[in-house]
Amino acid sequence: MSTERDVIESKKNTEGKNKDKIYCTFCPSKMLNAGAATLINMDFALPYIHSRAQDEANQSEIISDYWLIEDMYTFENIGVSHTVGNVKYLACADCERGPVGWHDLSTKKSYIALCRVKYE
Repeated sequence: MSTERDVIESKKNTEGKNKDKIYCTFCPSKMLNAGAATLINMDFALPYIHSRAQDEANQSEIISDYWLIEDMYTFENIGVSHTVGNVKYLACADCERGPVGWHDLSTKKSYIALCRVKYE
């Protein structure tokens, strides 16, 4: 029986990079090519993805597993929010659903939550 950690570990190759291409869960937009990001484990409070019917302003969840993208130009498609504190939230460039991750303005690194994207 596979654990959640086994499922997460199965998404990376032997170098710790994403094995598969990464896509938006809501539309067919490709965000990253295979091998473009490194799996890391760190806690970050990411706001919930909202639908128009929801009214959950300012609520977030702690997510621990992210793809680290060293250079913003690595993305195939990504949308970027206005600055909030020291971050910009990342969303799908096509359907604008998100956030799927964040960009740290101090380090210039980006992070995509494993649980907020799909793989092919």
